Amino acid sequence: MMKKRAVFLDRDGTINKDVGYPSSFSMIEIFPYSFEAIKKINDAGLLAVIVSNQSGVGRGLIVEKNLLDIHHKLQASFAKHGAHFDGVYYCPHYRLSSIPRYRKNCGCRKPNPGMGLQAAEDLNIDMNNSYMVGDKVEDILFGRNIQAKPILLLTGFGQEALPKLKKKRVVPAYVAANLLEAVNWILKQEKKTH
Repeated sequence: MMKKRAVFLDRDGTINKDVGYPSSFSMIEIFPYSFEAIKKINDAGLLAVIVSNQSGVGRGLIVEKNLLDIHHKLQASFAKHGAHFDGVYYCPHYRLSSIPRYRKNCGCRKPNPGMGLQAAEDLNIDMNNSYMVGDKVEDILFGRNIQAKPILLLTGFGQEALPKLKKKRVVPAYVAANLLEAVNWILKQEKKTH
């Protein structure tokens, strides 16, 4: 079976505004261009996969059921625009959590590759020809750790991430103003190679 190429996406600061730890969907403000961006990924035959650190669960700021509800409603709002996500992965862990099942140094918290490896197994993804889009240092390092092309967005924490990445001598494959610009760049790469 042929492996599929994916665009891994951070959630907060990438698809929607980063408002800290949203505990309900009413706090989620989706960037207006995100609908078009995800639809373009879908139409290009690439997988759109959310990978999100959600330590708010482990920190006791949101219960997992509410997080699932947020993701369900997020999917529904994209469906109204004819767009969809092929997978939603999140890490609820926090190593200082007071809730034992969330208290661990896990392999799924970005920049660790856990969520990417799980998605690759579930969805048959070709990591070397995939992309990771996010606004934080962890997103770019995660992209490198799963061997996908990391793209830094200047939305969310992107401006702060740039100098930090420079210090680490980590160069993203591309720096984009926002998700739509990142997707347009990805589709250009795809035309070149496929």
